[in-house]
Amino acid sequence: MTMKRRTFITNALVGGAAAAGAALLPRAAFSADWPKDAFEAKSVSDALSKLLGSSDQTESADITIKAPDIAENGAVVPVQVTATMPNVESISIIAEKNPVPLIASFQFGDNGAGFVSTRIKMGKTSNVIAVVKADGKLFSAKKEVKVTIGGCGG
Repeated sequence: MTMKRRTFITNALVGGAAAAGAALLPRAAFSADWPKDAFEAKSVSDALSKLLGSSDQTESADITIKAPDIAENGAVVPVQVTATMPNVESISIIAEKNPVPLIASFQFGDNGAGFVSTRIKMGKTSNVIAVVKADGKLFSAKKEVKVTIGGCGG
């Protein structure tokens, strides 16, 4: 039995569309060894210890946090962190009074610029803490953000 040209073209188009759709499906963003324990920790010190191996950090003027003084909606709080010290390995962002304080951690390759910009959720007024790992040491800066409407179910 021979296939008609119209049937062949229809089947080819449907198969091609299915393959293209499958290519656009989201893939797992985390590797199998992502620091799940750190992101589930209930305290800042536990989160840092599980993520970076220590919770001891030194305040640094080389880190700046740009965030609003007052966030009218805690569900969407823009935060930028800039670290001007050399050899930045990672930047982690913490919302101190969130039920799960570790918000994000960004790893940098060699010669990476110490800058991240993101939006975070905050349940209530608290300090936003940026912890920067550079040359194997931890440095931090913090900024208080007042939240008028909580974003973590508040």
